[in-house]
Amino acid sequence: MATVKKATTKNITASDIISKYMDYVLEHGKPPATIYKFCKDIKCTEAEFYKFFGSFEGLKQHVWVALYDSTVATLHKDKDFENYPNKDKMLSFFFTMFGNLTANRSYVLFVLKEHSMPLKNLAQLKELRVKVRDFASSLIEEGNEDKSYKITKNPVSLFSEGAWVQFLFLLRYWMNDNSPGFEKTDVAIEKSVKAIFDVFETTPLESIIDFGKFLVKENFAFAKA
Repeated sequence: MATVKKATTKNITASDIISKYMDYVLEHGKPPATIYKFCKDIKCTEAEFYKFFGSFEGLKQHVWVALYDSTVATLHKDKDFENYPNKDKMLSFFFTMFGNLTANRSYVLFVLKEHSMPLKNLAQLKELRVKVRDFASSLIEEGNEDKSYKITKNPVSLFSEGAWVQFLFLLRYWMNDNSPGFEKTDVAIEKSVKAIFDVFETTPLESIIDFGKFLVKENFAFAKA
């Protein structure tokens, strides 16, 4: 399970509650009915639960934030990460993030298919969207610093939102990937990141065409949520 910062309590931590919630969902095939019942099952008080989360919805959002934080922490364990080209930083981010998702695949698939309405399932990604946009924004701003003319600078909000849409595409692709080791998802990550950065750098569209051919070959249609 992704690591979250522990609170200064001797009884139970936010990470403990997240892990126990994920286990509960998978063991019972459904989320707990009430916070009271859940706390009783995991042997903590409601006060301890509310110290970290205001509701189950808040807890579910924090699971994704924890996965993101674990991803970023892993990236920064590499002392050379800050010197990577921005394209490699984004590649490393997606590869590491989807590695964490794979480690928690049973839970992720369950919560993203829990409701019949896709938008209701995606509501839990609200806080993750902010994190991914911020990560992408920092890369775009770094790239803009190297551009002399304002007209050549990339609009940060537009491309950071594009990175989020890219994540949603990859998430859906990964959910439906049946290849060994999810190797097709790895290919999709490489081709999509190359295509996006070619747009950033206003280089020829060969990689975008290549990415398009890949999607046609896989017969995968992405619907933007």
